[in-house]
Amino acid sequence: MAPRREEAGAPIAADPWAPLGRGSGRDAERTVEILRSPLEHLPDPLPLSPIPGPFHAEVSPPGSKSITNRLLVLAALASGESRLRRPLIEADDARVMMRGLAQLGADILPAEGARGEPALRVIGVGGRPLPGGTLNLENSGTSVRFLAAAAALAGGPVTIDGSTRMRERPIDDLTAMLRSLRVRVEDLGQRGFPPLRIHGVPDVPLRGGKVTVTNPKSSQFVTALMLIGPWTTEGVEIAITGEVTSKSYIRMTAALLRRLGAEITVSPDCRSITVGPNPIAPFETAVEPDASGATYFWAAGAICPQSICGVPGVSPTSLQGDARFVNTLAAMGAMPHALPNGISVEAPDDGETLRGIGADMSLMPDAAMTLAAVACFARTPSVMAGVQTLRVKECDRIAATQAELSKVGAAVEATDRLMRITPPVKWTDEPVLFETYDDHRMAMALALIGLRRPNVLIANPQCVAKTYPTFWSDLAALYEAAL
Repeated sequence: MAPRREEAGAPIAADPWAPLGRGSGRDAERTVEILRSPLEHLPDPLPLSPIPGPFHAEVSPPGSKSITNRLLVLAALASGESRLRRPLIEADDARVMMRGLAQLGADILPAEGARGEPALRVIGVGGRPLPGGTLNLENSGTSVRFLAAAAALAGGPVTIDGSTRMRERPIDDLTAMLRSLRVRVEDLGQRGFPPLRIHGVPDVPLRGGKVTVTNPKSSQFVTALMLIGPWTTEGVEIAITGEVTSKSYIRMTAALLRRLGAEITVSPDCRSITVGPNPIAPFETAVEPDASGATYFWAAGAICPQSICGVPGVSPTSLQGDARFVNTLAAMGAMPHALPNGISVEAPDDGETLRGIGADMSLMPDAAMTLAAVACFARTPSVMAGVQTLRVKECDRIAATQAELSKVGAAVEATDRLMRITPPVKWTDEPVLFETYDDHRMAMALALIGLRRPNVLIANPQCVAKTYPTFWSDLAALYEAAL
């Protein structure tokens, strides 16, 4: 059934909190003890208990995966030593990216950061990655896409492969663009999917040139070419026809390149992008906290009555599109506040509950699962547009959302571009096991349900290691603040 387009319908319940109540302090203490366990020692499934009362808390997510991986590629391609402060280091996606760049010849070394913060030294390859390797990039889509493009700069073949799920995620838009730049791309399996072999040419730098892509399935394909543009001899011009996917990430890449001295122009609609042939010099820069990770804690502040949760280090002027998720929560009735160096979100005033909205998630697709969980606690239905990329993420997130939220009585109608979420008419307390599909964002979003509903179990909680290995420990801070 196609979702209806109205932003709000008749109220689902006068007070959706009434059947839920609050958790006990004793249950919360046990939950904290469990959540503070090392990630590898967490029980599977992971039991959650409702928050026992209001909380005022601040949480600092690790460095942005999106910014970290872009900066790692740029530092690895530069000549000389760059330094990254507060990068994402422990997460699987960053670990896979660093290992792949090391195979391409970059030296990536730990460094001492201020106040014990993480830091990295990266000694780059001067725009000429080493050929000959096979890069198993596991389930890291960012690594597969960025390093497939970087491999085109190598002086010989580089093989790109990944997990079983990665072999199901299309990369044909990027391979078509690389072929337009006269790069030989060899499909080693199903055409348009990993594994594939990129054939750089010995002693001949990549020339670059003009490419056109129509309705790209992911903005990361465009970003991949933008990142290698400074090391081509003619630069790269990219024309996008049809729909432009996730403009916010294209703008993020452009802002980083510009900040580091690259010659780049991007049209306001992101349909025309030019990156000049001007190699980036070594640099030193800091990485913002991850705004995608912040959305779960802003959402927690919004759905838990009389509560407020802040995230320092992510400002309204952040490079990350997900920082604008606080505006979506505000439209639902939550109250964002500016911190001296970040943003907090407060639940609606006493006696008020969240309202359903219509939201375009095309600029922050990673926050769509967060909004889906929040929508379960609204009085009226919510409609999310711009979710077309969710089918080809770590799992089919549209189908997964339908399956899991139905377990608590929510109704999710969907097409490939829209989801309509009707909150439960009546909350129950029988045990519910949420499957997570080895998808970190499904696990973190569904954990929000467990903050309010009793008897929630999260399968495979270790999957958050992909981008946010300290998520469960950070979630424990909310329980501690409520005790």
